Amino acid sequence: MPAFDSLVLETPRLRLRPLRRDDAGALYGVFSDPRVMRYWSTAPWTDLAPAHILVETDQQAMAAGEHLRLGLERRDDGALLGTCTLYHFHWSNRRADIGYALAFDAWGQGYMGEALAALVGHGFDELGLNRLEADIDPRNLASARALGRLGFREEGLLRERWIVEGEVSDSAIWGLLRSDWLKARAAPHRRAPGEPAPALRR
Repeated sequence: MPAFDSLVLETPRLRLRPLRRDDAGALYGVFSDPRVMRYWSTAPWTDLAPAHILVETDQQAMAAGEHLRLGLERRDDGALLGTCTLYHFHWSNRRADIGYALAFDAWGQGYMGEALAALVGHGFDELGLNRLEADIDPRNLASARALGRLGFREEGLLRERWIVEGEVSDSAIWGLLRSDWLKARAAPHRRAPGEPAPALRR
């Protein structure tokens, strides 16, 4: 398994890099916001402890190649806007899941689409993955649009898969194949960046 603890991906407006201890406050701002966490698999955070745990867990997991989570750092001011993740690696099947979350104040500016394009490209081009999967709440239309712009296809529905704070919800499963990604990149660009997805379960 490759190590991810020193991986940095650059996009026109973002630097995607491993999380640091001093990111805890910004992470709390993202994951404590009910608007961001509306369709997440856990309730909003209520204190800083989960942020510190997340960073400490990442430092070990990223070095071991267990998952790949990068913070979205805005290049012009260094602000941490959210995270994007590849996880549940199945190396023998060349498959992984994708997840993401974006601070509410950064919605609607195309940041997540920019970040996910870089992460997906790294997964297919550098890690040799053949398939990516996403699990979203079917009501999360912003995430559905973001996945569709990347070339993901909705492939099925798992009923009543999550129960968060007593609320039961389904899972819509989306998939993207490397072959589809390569075809889409080769085709003339026809889509505007559009609205980013606020959050996808992880």
